[in-house]
Amino acid sequence: MKFYAFVLIGLMIASLSLGQNTQKIGINEHLDELLPNDVKVINIRGDTVNLLSVINHKPTVLNFVYYRCPGICTPLMDGLAEVINLSDMQLGRDYQVVTISFDYSESPELAMKKRNNYSMVVENEGMENGWLFFTADSANISKLTQATGFSFKKTGNDYIHTAGLILISPEGKITRYLNGTYFLPFEFKLAVIEASKGIPGPTVNRILQFCYSYDPVGQSYVLNITKMAGLLILIIAGLVLLVLTLKPKRSVKS
Repeated sequence: MKFYAFVLIGLMIASLSLGQNTQKIGINEHLDELLPNDVKVINIRGDTVNLLSVINHKPTVLNFVYYRCPGICTPLMDGLAEVINLSDMQLGRDYQVVTISFDYSESPELAMKKRNNYSMVVENEGMENGWLFFTADSANISKLTQATGFSFKKTGNDYIHTAGLILISPEGKITRYLNGTYFLPFEFKLAVIEASKGIPGPTVNRILQFCYSYDPVGQSYVLNITKMAGLLILIIAGLVLLVLTLKPKRSVKS
């Protein structure tokens, strides 16, 4: 049986090593953790404010973009605007949205331009004080993205990154992640209600992140064949080992 155990261990190491050749871009969930209390962001008027002072008193939908993004940022913000319009909750009263650029070179003026563009898309009242746009310097961006588990990679003048929303309680606790660019009104409302109570909600994002990877070229999520093949190898090896272990030994006739 030692031989079979060594075979299984070898297969496990080989399958796990297949997925370690590329840098992970996505979200590593930090559910039930608090945001740092010293993160500073810059509003559209150029004022530096403490992020927790902005989040205080309301459940907050946080999302990271960069305002000149030619790819997935626009579908993300369009999807967010759509679910805001479809929701029966009042933006600015029942919850707020905080959008932060993770590109430290972007200016408050660019943030204001993006806010003005979406003020013409959002039909729900409360846009003025309910959907807030910010920029930040590199140190504060790094601190906040690490705390929320959001990772990205600079490629030339642009970035490779994923899309999603992060729900924050009024106390600054991370309660839910919603991946992708399309959001169901019921799921969105449930996530906001959970955030208002500070309750971390169940999520299938970790399973989805294991099975799918973001393709920056196609700007979509695609099945991760490498990880799925590795998982299949582990399952088959485990079943083979189980059969060999449980198989009754033949009696030797004298």
